[in-house]
Amino acid sequence: MGDATADAARHAGRPLIATTIIEAIRRPEQALRSAASLALLPRPVAAAPQAAPAGAPAASPATAAGGEGPRKLVAITACPTGIAHTFMAAAALEKAAAVLGHTIKVETQGSVGAKNALTPEEIAAADAVVIAADTGVDIARFAGKRLITAGTGDALKDGAGLINRALAAEPQGGAPAGGAATPAPAKAGQAPGAYKHLMTGVSYMIPLVTAGGLCIALSFAFGIEAFKEPGTLPAALFQIGAQSALALMVPVLAAFIAFSIADRPGLAPGFVGGSLAGAVGAGFLGGIVAGFLAGYVAKFLRDRLPFPESLEGLKPVLVIPLLASLITGLLMIYVLGTPIAAALAWLTEFLRGMGTSNAVILGLVLGAMMAVDMGGPVNKAAYAFGVGLLGSETYAPMAAVMAAGMTPPLGIAVATFIARSRFSQEERDAGKAAAVLGAAFISEGAIPFAAKDPVRVIPALIAGSAVAGALSMLFGCTLRAPHGGIFVVGIPGAVGNPLGYLLAILAGTAVTALAVAVLKRNSPVAAAA
Repeated sequence: MGDATADAARHAGRPLIATTIIEAIRRPEQALRSAASLALLPRPVAAAPQAAPAGAPAASPATAAGGEGPRKLVAITACPTGIAHTFMAAAALEKAAAVLGHTIKVETQGSVGAKNALTPEEIAAADAVVIAADTGVDIARFAGKRLITAGTGDALKDGAGLINRALAAEPQGGAPAGGAATPAPAKAGQAPGAYKHLMTGVSYMIPLVTAGGLCIALSFAFGIEAFKEPGTLPAALFQIGAQSALALMVPVLAAFIAFSIADRPGLAPGFVGGSLAGAVGAGFLGGIVAGFLAGYVAKFLRDRLPFPESLEGLKPVLVIPLLASLITGLLMIYVLGTPIAAALAWLTEFLRGMGTSNAVILGLVLGAMMAVDMGGPVNKAAYAFGVGLLGSETYAPMAAVMAAGMTPPLGIAVATFIARSRFSQEERDAGKAAAVLGAAFISEGAIPFAAKDPVRVIPALIAGSAVAGALSMLFGCTLRAPHGGIFVVGIPGAVGNPLGYLLAILAGTAVTALAVAVLKRNSPVAAAA
């Protein structure tokens, strides 16, 4: 009906009629009778799928997709930061499709928005869809398609397997807009729903934290209290950073957690709950709670609230925003806000009042977490912890997190230089790229080395990152930006104790490089050399 007739190509081979919205409202019975009569007409034999005999083996992926030969696929990749995993997963899928003899177009939903966007014609022509994302992705445009959902890590580890599973999947059967796709059986390493919802919120929050933190740092470059003079440039920079960008941090976090859970109905209550979390002093912890609360309340009202069919159009624009915002807001004000604010205040004071030994232990733990899976759930948990504390003016954990995240690829790059015989020529070439990625705080640059030799490489990476994180906390380093790598050191005021920070990174890099070189003495490449 209506504009939906433009997508009729995806229903090729099925009985189909087209009508207008007005005709369907005025004469629904006539439209249904016409469709039912079409279903009774004989159909071409080729259009009717043959049922497999009992006990017969399952159809191959190509057969399931409609015959042998090359297939056309489309895909979307996305990760919380939208920088590394997004594009590495896209490259892995493209490489796997080429090996299998298929063609694929991958839309990357990165930090600068969607690139290589899929057109309706390309989606209509596709035999299957692969969604490799660690954040929420709108799949409404893929209704009726064979579709598989997974994490970016799954694409990196087994891109060919994802493609084959997508081609063998059952079509969704025209899922409604905003509905969830029928997922394939989850793999052991696939991120759970709560983690994906949280990372969706974090991914939308990070640009605000980056802009706000660096604007504040630039205002401090004119003097630590220069912003207090009204009408000056430092005052304007501080207003942009602290009173605008960082003030939106918690509402955006909550809103997009709710959006990931309930789609667009979750946005309004999410923004309301996040704003109230900031107003009552609950900070990023309150924003997380408000986001999940708003999302699940909006989802419940969307899916379970009985409503007269004639008034169904009022639900998304009036009923859900009003009721979900009321429920979320009242719970945040009267029930949840005060205890969460107290918990955040305790955490902030604890972190600020830590002795040297406790600070070193915290830095060691955060550093080790950054190298365990390099962009996976453990890494992102440590990263989200550091980013969240920026809104509470606690900057030391973020410094430890970023220093520790830089050392894995930097250490690998140094190891390929000082122990060349223990790496293949391909690995030595990849080591040069890893150096650039490490300097930009893209831990994923070490993934190819860890995946190829995890028993030797991962312990070395953890050791170096733990040292970097511990030294950063020991030296009292602070960081106001959640990303940027070594390049933020040159921004006045962005890094506290920059010399100590550089020393922590260098020490962690050295430990990683030496540990990798020592542990790879007996590796197959070393033996062959």
